[in-house]
Amino acid sequence: MLELIDTYWLYFLVGQYPEGPLGGLVLTILLSGAALVLAMPLGLLLGIARVSPYRAISLPVAGLVQVVRAVPLLLVLFWVYFFLPAVTGVKTSQATTMLMVLVVFDSVYLAEIVAAGMRALPKGQLESARSLGLGYGAALRHVVLPQTLRHGLPSIVNQLVSTIKATSLGYIIGLSEVSFIATQINTLVFTQAVEVYLILALTYFILCFGLSRLAFLLERRLQRRTVQAS
Repeated sequence: MLELIDTYWLYFLVGQYPEGPLGGLVLTILLSGAALVLAMPLGLLLGIARVSPYRAISLPVAGLVQVVRAVPLLLVLFWVYFFLPAVTGVKTSQATTMLMVLVVFDSVYLAEIVAAGMRALPKGQLESARSLGLGYGAALRHVVLPQTLRHGLPSIVNQLVSTIKATSLGYIIGLSEVSFIATQINTLVFTQAVEVYLILALTYFILCFGLSRLAFLLERRLQRRTVQAS
């Protein structure tokens, strides 16, 4: 296994870069991080709309969230990669397609995190902010959302873990993320399939377990602060 790592570690890390497109573990991490960052504003808007007192706003958003959550992510990937180019006439790269799918995936789950955080706050906080002369938007921006995001931070980190694992679906459309590169390495060595996929599994485990522990520590810290404040 050590010989395998010594021979292919750079290919596993960045794919064919710089002679070819960036791939491997670096592409997986960059796609996951970019998707979460791009999905955050949309997730905030959807989350706010999700708890809106106006049913004309909250019901369509709730329907959108439920549909996206109910449809397998692989099917969404197929729609974006095969159906949209047929309709729009615009062909996107594998990386762009995967990024679009992950943004949709992250935004609906972030919307649920934001909505749950807003529902958990005492209603009196928003009402008090309004009574002090703040408009609805200003009260959300200065009072509600900062607390919502602070308490939702562990869930957001866990969503990043889910996103990292979801990038492996890019293998289906030929995206050279880390699992695709591992398969290419397995094709080259052929007789060391167990070692190749063990390295891949350990990579996912170290990355995702580390982030999960970070989420756990953040949650513990927030709980201690809440107890101290009370």
